[in-house]
Amino acid sequence: MRRTVRVLAPLVTMGLVVWGGTAAQAAPPSVPSDLQQVQVRQSLLGTHTWYQQTYRGIPVVGGYYATHKVGGKVTVDDGRKPVTGLADTTADLSAQHAKSTVAGRLGKQPGSTELVVVPGSPAKLAWMTLTPTSRGTYRSLVDAGTGAVLQEKNTVREADGTGRVFDPNPVVRLQDESLTDNDNADGPQFRRAYRIVRLTQLDRGKSTLQGAYANNISENQVSSKHRVFLFNRSQDGFEQVMAYYSITGAQEYIHRLGFRHVNNEPQDFNTVGFTDDNSFYDPSVDAITFGTGGVDDAEDNEVIWHEYGHAIQDDQVPDFGEGEEAGAIGEGFGDYWAVTMSQATSPNTKVTPWACVMDWDSTSYTTDEPHCLRRTDGPKVYPGDLDGEVHDDGEIWSHALWDVNRALGRTTANRVILESQFFFNPVITMPQAAQRTVTTALVLYGPRAAAKTRAAFHARGIL
Repeated sequence: MRRTVRVLAPLVTMGLVVWGGTAAQAAPPSVPSDLQQVQVRQSLLGTHTWYQQTYRGIPVVGGYYATHKVGGKVTVDDGRKPVTGLADTTADLSAQHAKSTVAGRLGKQPGSTELVVVPGSPAKLAWMTLTPTSRGTYRSLVDAGTGAVLQEKNTVREADGTGRVFDPNPVVRLQDESLTDNDNADGPQFRRAYRIVRLTQLDRGKSTLQGAYANNISENQVSSKHRVFLFNRSQDGFEQVMAYYSITGAQEYIHRLGFRHVNNEPQDFNTVGFTDDNSFYDPSVDAITFGTGGVDDAEDNEVIWHEYGHAIQDDQVPDFGEGEEAGAIGEGFGDYWAVTMSQATSPNTKVTPWACVMDWDSTSYTTDEPHCLRRTDGPKVYPGDLDGEVHDDGEIWSHALWDVNRALGRTTANRVILESQFFFNPVITMPQAAQRTVTTALVLYGPRAAAKTRAAFHARGIL
């Protein structure tokens, strides 16, 4: 279900930054005359100008054109539609006729009307109306010659719901390392750990946990006509809500950082049926599966965020992790992503330090306190502490990223880290990946940020 998106990004070669992309040119191309500029947007690395296609000055439905300028090079996305067989651009029916037609259908008067061209063979003139209703705004296309309604849809793309979750998990929430799974039973000890949260980006018109950034594929999916999902930890629906909430929140955070092409799709997840005390991301089907052995893995946000980290990297670099050190980078980034997402909602205490990964899930198989599956502040260095096991070796990479975070601050560090991963490859080594991260810090934030980033990798022996 992965959507292919075209990403324009710098390529790092021997410490130099060169720019490239589809249809790259040394100078901006001449913009065709049948366009009307809609907007100009500035991303982290370039300027993006969007145009509306027109035909004899009339907007063409679905027709677009965009230029992307980065580092002096320009790429073009040409989405113009063919307009054939349209001899006349004079409407036979009035705008008021179209508004009356729509008002009779929807029971509301349209708020605006515009003459448009509907592409096809032949193309047609139509009145496009926008009608606000309690269910959202409806866009209608009324044939300007016959009065027939050609198309009508609700433009609202998502809805909100309500769910009960742990955030990030009960050990952190209650600052209590003595909590145990107790065979998945609920109890009064968990009462103060629950939070009632807003579930955003849900698909409008559906009663299940499918949305813009997360897609529940679990068996026996929970549903609610009014989008109210209030379960406790003893019920399968609780983990489904947890996974939807956590994955959606992670992608919304990525958007706030300025990225639109980092796993920007509904991520499949499954929280039931796998009884091992383990979870995994499967790139062959682009899906995350959470195990239910011990503490149900999807009860701990840091497990969810770790696995989502793998989905992020696989989206940025297809087949990422084919090499041994690349695999360790993947595990290290997953641990780091879990920790940095927890920064937003967790206190950094001696009981539950930020650097401790998966405080709640690990209560089932660890005895030391604080309970941690791994940490992002361990003593390992490269290359002496490599042992060939990706999770073990990933602790070197996660510590370096954590030091970048502490040196640059959460927001700046995460922009640098996510941007740099666009330039990784499936078999990249730690020194290569570290150098590309340093170069990215230099491009985005200048020499001081690059020096601090380099120092973090140097402290781990990577650079």
